[in-house]
Order: sequence, then structure tokens, then C-alpha cells
Amino acid sequence: MVDDDGTAKTRGKTAPRPPRPRGRPRSFDRETALEKALLAFWEHGYEATSVSDLTRVMDIGAPSLYAAFGDKRSLFDEVVRVYGTRYGSFTDRALAEEPTARAAVARALREAATAYTEPGHPHGCLVVHAAANCSTPEVEQSLRNRRNANIAAFESRIRADVAAGVLPADTDAAALARHTGAMIQGMSQQARDGASREELEAVAEIAMSIWPRTGTHTG
Repeated sequence: MVDDDGTAKTRGKTAPRPPRPRGRPRSFDRETALEKALLAFWEHGYEATSVSDLTRVMDIGAPSLYAAFGDKRSLFDEVVRVYGTRYGSFTDRALAEEPTARAAVARALREAATAYTEPGHPHGCLVVHAAANCSTPEVEQSLRNRRNANIAAFESRIRADVAAGVLPADTDAAALARHTGAMIQGMSQQARDGASREELEAVAEIAMSIWPRTGTHTG
């Protein structure tokens, strides 16, 4: 039953109108805010970046942050995914596009030297730096897993080249992959300490000089 003014009635009683949605529509650009959060975590690390720091740099209130991104940990997880796609994908590309493990590692080291020293954003690698002084076990483990996954990818590619005869049969694939990981992580810290692209490229060249060769394959 409906009154003349359109108000619904039930058994002679006026039914309450549905409640209006609470809150105001989001008044900020989510992608812009996310990029600002990414830069804050990249510069200061996970532990040292507080929610108040994030709301200040993102120019939003805490309720908006929680509504759009969840808690600090959820926001950081999204930041790391975006970082991996936007800034940290050079290793995956090198492994996918280069014909040999040696060529892939050489390219990854060269591109790390460039990526870690580019102007316009913090130097070094977010996944390496954000773990510094991190006392949140889940975050620390998540970042460790990402770094170890990169080393495992290098090792898999090196083992494939050993099996194909591109690298000598006695190549220590695990040690060579871990050496690569150590170089990339070390270059990240060196970049934060002020090393230039040219200086890191020289480090990368020296790092490649220890790689074994078969004498019949190049790359």
C-alpha cells in the first residue's frame, strides 16, 4: 500500500524509508594516492612509515585510506605489487627475452644500475630497502620470499644452460645465482649510499667477469 506522497505502508503503518548511503563519494584519485604511498615506503621502508605519514603524503584522511586500501599492511602489499610491475620488472624481462643466463644476468645488472639511480624517485630497490629494520614478521617474510624467488629464477635459468651445454657441466648453479642476487641487492644499497649509474655499471661488469664459459657458446 502506498500513500499519496509515495510513502510505502505495511498493514496500516508507514514503512521506514531505506537509509541513505553514509559518507561522501571518494574525492581523491586512487592511483595518484597509491603512487605517493609507494614513494613513501620506498624512501623510508615499511616500519618507519606510519599511517599518519601515509595520510599526509597521500593527502587523504585515515578513514579514506582504510576504505580505499585497507590497513597499512594491505596498502603495502599493493604497493609492492605495483612496484614490481612499474619499476622492478627488469629482471623478469631479461630472463624472458635474453637467449642465455649469462646474457640475462648481464642485462639485469646493467638495468639495475640504471633503475636504482634514476632521478624522480628514491634510489635503490623498494623490496630490498623496505625490509631494513622491519619488525613485522609477515612483511619481512613476504619481502624475503620475493628476493629468494628472483634468485631461484636465476638458478633455474643457469641450470637450463648447464643442461644445454651453454655453461660447463661443473658450474655451481646455486652459488652463481646467489652471487647474482648478492650483486643486485648490494647495488641497491650502494645506490642509496650515493653511487652513480656509471659506478654501478662498472661493478656489474666486474661481476660478470667471474662467469664460466664453455668456449663454444657466447652470450
